[in-house]
Amino acid sequence: MKSSIRTARQGEVLLLSLENPSGYPRLERAVLSSLAEQIGVAIFEASIRGIVLSGTERAFAAGAEIQELAKLDAVGAHEFSRFGQQVMARIEHSPKPIVAAIRGYCFGGGLDLALACHARIASEDARFAHPGAALGILTGWGGTQRLTRAIGRGRALEMFTTGDAMGAARAFDIGLVSEVLPSADVITRGIQLARSRHLER
Repeated sequence: MKSSIRTARQGEVLLLSLENPSGYPRLERAVLSSLAEQIGVAIFEASIRGIVLSGTERAFAAGAEIQELAKLDAVGAHEFSRFGQQVMARIEHSPKPIVAAIRGYCFGGGLDLALACHARIASEDARFAHPGAALGILTGWGGTQRLTRAIGRGRALEMFTTGDAMGAARAFDIGLVSEVLPSADVITRGIQLARSRHLER
């Protein structure tokens, strides 16, 4: 089942929603390419003031597609890692604010994606983890640096080495997200933040 991106407009805000028939969007190469393209267009669209990036009610993003990664040789893996870094950098350095509206699971590459955004808000049932250690892999999309900057070296090392998931309340306590809301309110609040002048780059 392939993931995709649904686009919509809410006034001056562009909504980019990661989707998958399973309810668990994956960050396949095609999805990353589409995401970079959509954001690149939005940056130069005068009528767009900000962007909200979300997933489904089940998951913001469940990480990279493992089956896709398994087919890569050493050269392909390095190239894919560099490509992912470029996409995250485009998000991080966007002159227009990009808000991650997180519901459900935010794991692995999905957490890297959220960390690249300028603001992160979460639903009460959101869960965060970097479970790569259990698979013998570590993120190559800049998450090691961004997570450390967001929550500190000690907590970041704990997340990377244990792979344990944390709930939204804990994520708020350590500064991983700035707000925790009922699931039904997350997108609406994301739109408000994307319009907010204090988030403008």
